[in-house]
Amino acid sequence: MPLTLPEAHAVIAGAHERAAKIAALVTVAVVDEGGHLQALGRMNGAAPLSARIAETKAASVALFRRDGAALRQMQEASPGFFAQLDRAVRVPILAGAGAALILRGDTVLGAVAVSGGMMPGQDDECAEAALAVLTLLTSS
Repeated sequence: MPLTLPEAHAVIAGAHERAAKIAALVTVAVVDEGGHLQALGRMNGAAPLSARIAETKAASVALFRRDGAALRQMQEASPGFFAQLDRAVRVPILAGAGAALILRGDTVLGAVAVSGGMMPGQDDECAEAALAVLTLLTSS
């Protein structure tokens, strides 16, 4: 079962709050376990392309059941496979920073991805803040 819509919005708000603190303009995408977009939030001033990038990174993480860093390692280890993968699965695959699985216990609920950070680590930092909000919601 994916996140509820209020949970998805809380995840986005958590990432946006962190982005504002570090002066980043980002877009955050939340997808369900099948990689389908559930919610998207683009901050005022965030690059328009960041919306597509965030959604693609989140879907890739959800479909592979690996976070962005692990997916990047797989891509680096098998570049030929990844070069042909989008033709086989008919959806773009994008491995990158700022993308993480959303888990409840051992169950994959979906993924969150952030795009638009200009400094190294900003996308990851915002994604971590997004997941922290979800942890707070479920522990309450």
